Amino acid sequence: MKILQINANVNSGSTGRIAEDIGRVLLKDTHQSFIAAGFTDRPSASQVIGIGNKWDQKLHGIKTRLIDRHGFGSKGATLQLVKEIEQIGPEIIHLHNLHGYYLHIGVLFEYLKEVQLPVVWTFHDCWPFTGHCSFFDRYQCTKWQKVCHHCPNIKGYPASLGVDNSRQNYQDKKNIFNGLENCTIVTPSEWLANHLHASFLQNYPVKCIHNGIDLNVFSPSVNSESILDKYQINRNPYILGVASTWDIRKGLKDFEALSQRKDKPFQVVLVGLSKKQIKSLPTGIIGIERTENTDELAALYATATVFVNPSYVDNFPTTNLEALACGTPVITYNTGGSPEAIDAETGIVVGKGDIKGLHKAILQISSKGKDFYKVKCRERAVQSFNKEERYKDYLELYKSMLKQ
Repeated sequence: MKILQINANVNSGSTGRIAEDIGRVLLKDTHQSFIAAGFTDRPSASQVIGIGNKWDQKLHGIKTRLIDRHGFGSKGATLQLVKEIEQIGPEIIHLHNLHGYYLHIGVLFEYLKEVQLPVVWTFHDCWPFTGHCSFFDRYQCTKWQKVCHHCPNIKGYPASLGVDNSRQNYQDKKNIFNGLENCTIVTPSEWLANHLHASFLQNYPVKCIHNGIDLNVFSPSVNSESILDKYQINRNPYILGVASTWDIRKGLKDFEALSQRKDKPFQVVLVGLSKKQIKSLPTGIIGIERTENTDELAALYATATVFVNPSYVDNFPTTNLEALACGTPVITYNTGGSPEAIDAETGIVVGKGDIKGLHKAILQISSKGKDFYKVKCRERAVQSFNKEERYKDYLELYKSMLKQ
């Protein structure tokens, strides 16, 4: 098979690594793998096709900020991509995140409808079926079920400075995204799959394939002692938080509130902060910049007492899976599909914004000790989130669609 994936970035962040790992599984099974992306500064085992350039992305960003038309910039870059696709001649096109300031969805789908190649589309968030936002549940908004308008999250990603074009975006996406004859939508969580059935994309078949991770990299047996010295982390219990970017949505303020409790018997360590954020942290939090070094990240997971994910919006975060694979229990808000990663033996689910509940859950896990959870956490990751198994599910899906 010859498969072309399209995503905002290559081998970076959760979606970039997922596309990369699917490509590696394809290559291992002697298939051909191509990845087209707007941001291509990371190495890849697949053949990479760059989409546009920095200036194009900046102009797309300006269009988004000024008139709220994200996904409708980068027209020239997308026309060039179409030419590249025609030269490659893929048998299947696998879409990931189409947002990210790099792609014109109208141009791309006009081509896809013309050629009617089989399309797999993995939804990593809700952007494809809303008029603006990537996650609607921050405001408990259900307008997307009928028609978006007067968006309450207009300044949320992809942010507009004030103009609200959510109604037009919604209608355009509805017209553009429907009409593919052989398209299967994949969701990493049952939560998102259930919402899709109420969206304007409900006529497409939906399949749930959980995200997977590298169980050799993320393991309880990683060499982790040096990481404590490097970041001056005490050898006392500490809670860990990890995000590609930190903001209110990811629960940064909640971690700050936890760190200020006088009765906390733990340190707080956060990974993925900017230099500016690290400088402004309150005492009690150790801040670490974003890292692409997965060995170092695994060492931080493995030495933590518990991984805390107080995100207010998410789909099926791979950080939960990485923590489990390192033998570390997970505490998560009841957000999106995040609770689907754990069970009663591997973590605790807390209501959104419940700081007291977070604190209580941390004390509960700390009192039992890391060793009480370690084996069960690792077992759950091995049984359900092995990337080799999960991404083989995509190969089977590709083959079944080609038979159609």
